[in-house]
Amino acid sequence: MLGLRGVYLSVNNKIIMKANSRKTTIGLLAMALVGCSFPDTSNSQSLNSPAPLVSVTPTQSKKIFLDSRLVEANARFGFNLFDRIAQQDKNKNIFISPLSVSIALSMVYNGANGETQQEIARTLELQGIKIYDVNSFNQRIRQSLESGDKNVELNIANSLWVRKDIPIERSFLNIVKDFYQSEIRNLDFDNPSSIATINSWVKQQTKGKIDKILDRIDRDHLFFIINTLYFKGTWVNPFLKSGTEMKPFTLGDGTKNQYPAMSQWGEYLYYDAPTFQAISLPYGSRSRTSSRRFSMEIFLPRRESNLADFQKQLTAKNWQDWSSKFALKGGFIQIPRFEIQYEINLNSVLQKLGMKIAFSPAAEFRNLFSEKAFINEVKHKTFINVNEEGTEAAAVTLVGATRGGGVSAEFKMIVDRPFFFAISDRETGTILFMGAIQNPALK
Repeated sequence: MLGLRGVYLSVNNKIIMKANSRKTTIGLLAMALVGCSFPDTSNSQSLNSPAPLVSVTPTQSKKIFLDSRLVEANARFGFNLFDRIAQQDKNKNIFISPLSVSIALSMVYNGANGETQQEIARTLELQGIKIYDVNSFNQRIRQSLESGDKNVELNIANSLWVRKDIPIERSFLNIVKDFYQSEIRNLDFDNPSSIATINSWVKQQTKGKIDKILDRIDRDHLFFIINTLYFKGTWVNPFLKSGTEMKPFTLGDGTKNQYPAMSQWGEYLYYDAPTFQAISLPYGSRSRTSSRRFSMEIFLPRRESNLADFQKQLTAKNWQDWSSKFALKGGFIQIPRFEIQYEINLNSVLQKLGMKIAFSPAAEFRNLFSEKAFINEVKHKTFINVNEEGTEAAAVTLVGATRGGGVSAEFKMIVDRPFFFAISDRETGTILFMGAIQNPALK
């Protein structure tokens, strides 16, 4: 198993407390950490096939039933988010964790009310779905993902750190505890040791891969909500380092760069479409007891097409349709070894998706606390490293609020030009990460 690097999601919110006329800050932190490695494919003939009510049977666990409305809502939100970012960051490498952003905004959703809450619901594609169902789904998806494959390590943890003597709505505390299994602690934020306490929790939950999330706590900070998602898997068949060679990668403008390319022959879930090739590379072990639920899907546009045109087709509906058409075939795959870091401010992206009032003084978050507050900043940071042994990936989202008012070869897939990829759970259709690589040489 390879080592992992940090992945985290953070949120900082600022408000002004009316009681003492001083500025305070709310912090919401959510973290995701992923480390994996590439395998050959499983024998399943499709990536996922959620029914109206998705029944998941985790290893050594009872069945977990998931509301397919929310599975589909998460997919729609993820692709909507990616589409807006791709339009904004053209010709750049992109890597995001829609699951991390969704979990963070779902927790914020519980603190909002009125039109603010309705706009967040529309942004998350939750129209017509009760908030109880949203929270229950987040609870169940955690249970399903964590027990999905005994050969893959995946842990999700939440915590709420509250400034001493600051009152938070009891109903919000109950939701955070009951549905998100949050550890809740009061701290004296004026004591420098509070930083070490929070960072120590983060380090423990991420297996030491993220040892620090906070550099300082200002007197404005009201509380922090932290979510960690830790994933570690290996490829069923790691790529041999001896088979890695420098190969040309054709950029969008036609120029070529040399990059380390990994390759192997094997049987894979594969889909040959008119405008692209797609392959699914699962995580897990060679053992037949491995469910191989988790995988990386790579979509390579045809040479006569391009990544921009392919991204126009990226919708939840098409994703579901494509997922049903993967079939087990023998062939050759060559993919780049790459490492990228990505950062984006999501304020304008989320506003374009419909979350406008939440960023204005008219926002209402009375379900979280009695003071007026609005979101002033949402940032997302990610990291991914793909090599012969596997994958390391990380994601960070920061939300800030301020007060206002060996087989026969049937195919050959040479990934030597811009491509799209995702890391997903085939069982539930949950997408953990998705990205677009324009140039594997860029970090």
